Amino acid sequence: MTERTVPPWAFAAARAIPLLALPVCLWRLPYAFGYDMGSTQELGPWQWWMIPYVFGLSVLSEVFCLLCSGLVRPWGETVPAWVPGLGGRRIPPAVALVPSTLAALGLTWLFVDWLRSFLRIGDYVRPPYDDGWYELAMTVSGLFSLIGPLLLALTFAYYRRRCLPGAYGGGPGRPARQQ
Repeated sequence: MTERTVPPWAFAAARAIPLLALPVCLWRLPYAFGYDMGSTQELGPWQWWMIPYVFGLSVLSEVFCLLCSGLVRPWGETVPAWVPGLGGRRIPPAVALVPSTLAALGLTWLFVDWLRSFLRIGDYVRPPYDDGWYELAMTVSGLFSLIGPLLLALTFAYYRRRCLPGAYGGGPGRPARQQ
């Protein structure tokens, strides 16, 4: 159980973030084996190290997206009991707020950049993909870029819940709703 009530939309957002990253993680995998995925750019010769690099990047992306659920789960507020020496200790809010805010701002910048290119605003240069592949590339990158605004909202909800008294109905004198 979290210290204070987590709004239902925050649970939904935390569940959506890894799902939004999945298409771009799957999109990367053929690159590991030298397939160009409709790119008109010269990719260079295939190298053996591309396989662990691309797979590692995809796995790492999903791991970081799954860590976002710590903003709505008890283990994002208290160190789990099974951790030696630290189990049961309260996690200071800044430990979660600083990295999640920085990541959210960076990913939101990607969202704005994707939106600018999608709407062809400013010095738009079409990404180097054949027709059909371009639409698919914009779709998977657009889904991934939604993570930034969602993470920003989750981070703000975490801040309200952990740092502001009375936020979401769990303040002093009012017990939090059971999860």
